[in-house]
Amino acid sequence: MADPLATHEATAIARRWHDHLTRERRRSGHTVRAYIATADRLVAFLAGHLGEAVDDGALARLAPSDLRAFLTVRRAQGLGNASAARELSAVRAFLAFAAAEAGREGALPRLKGPKKPRSVPRPVSPDEAVSLADQAAEDASAPWIAARDLAVLLLLYGSGLRVAEALGLTGGALPLGEALSVTGKRDKTRIVPLLPMVREAIEHYLALCPWPVAKDSPLFRGARGGPLRGEIVRRGVRKARRALGLSERTTPHALRHSFATHLLGRGADLRSLQELLGHASLSSTQIYTAVDAAHLMDVYRNAHPRA
Repeated sequence: MADPLATHEATAIARRWHDHLTRERRRSGHTVRAYIATADRLVAFLAGHLGEAVDDGALARLAPSDLRAFLTVRRAQGLGNASAARELSAVRAFLAFAAAEAGREGALPRLKGPKKPRSVPRPVSPDEAVSLADQAAEDASAPWIAARDLAVLLLLYGSGLRVAEALGLTGGALPLGEALSVTGKRDKTRIVPLLPMVREAIEHYLALCPWPVAKDSPLFRGARGGPLRGEIVRRGVRKARRALGLSERTTPHALRHSFATHLLGRGADLRSLQELLGHASLSSTQIYTAVDAAHLMDVYRNAHPRA
C-alpha cells in the first residue's frame, strides 16, 4: 500500500531535512527520528486541515492558528506540556528549514509554547550509587557481565557521563589513565576525570571479558559480543533499585545528576561543571544550583524539630 504522505511535496522536504540534520547538523539518531516523526505528523494533519496537497507554498502560508490547531490535536492525543513544547520546537525547526531551502524571507508563524516546569533532578547519595552498582553486579548472569555492569555504573557516577557516552567508548580509550576523552552530543569531545576505583573496575572487566577489545571496537560488550545497549543498562538498574528499595527516580541518568550535585556541593564552580558535563550552555548547568538548594531543604526538613 502506497504511503499517502509520499504524495506531498512537504514530505520530500522533510526527507531532505533528515539528511541536513544527520550530515550537517550531526544531531543524534534519536533526535533526528523524533524531528522527522513530528514533520510527518504535521504534514498528515495539514493535508486534512487545509484540504489540499501540502507543498512549500502551503507551509509558507501557515498562520499561528494552523499550528495551534495542530497542537490541539496532539494534546487531545495525550501530549503533556513538556512534550508539546518539544513538538512545537521541532515544527518551528522544520518550517525554518523549508523557508531557508526555498530562499524565503520573513517571520515564521509565532505561537507561544506551553509552559513546562523546570524539573529538578534528585541526586543519588554516594553510598546509594555504589550500592546500586554492587547490586546490579550481583544480579548478573556471569562474572564478566557482573564486572561490566559494575564498571559502567561506576563510570556514570564517577565521571558524570551520559549512558550513550559511556557505551560509545571504544578500545581507543585504552590504556586508561587519570582522564578519559569522551565524545558527547553533536560529536563534541571533552576530557573527564577517571577515579582510581572506576579505572580499576573497568580494567577488571576487561580482564574477564571474553571478547577482544580492538581500537575501533566497543569497550563495553553485550552478552553475545555486540555493543552493549542502553536498555540493558536501564533494565539492570531497575532490577537493582527494586532490590534495594530505592526510588523510581534512581536511573542511570540520575547517577550523572549525582556526579554534578556532589561536585557543586564540594565547591566546584559552574563553568568547570559545564565543561565536565559537556553542556552547550551554562543555563543547562545552572539547574544544579536548584538541586543543591533542594538537597539543603531536605536536610532542613528532616533535621529541624519545627520543620
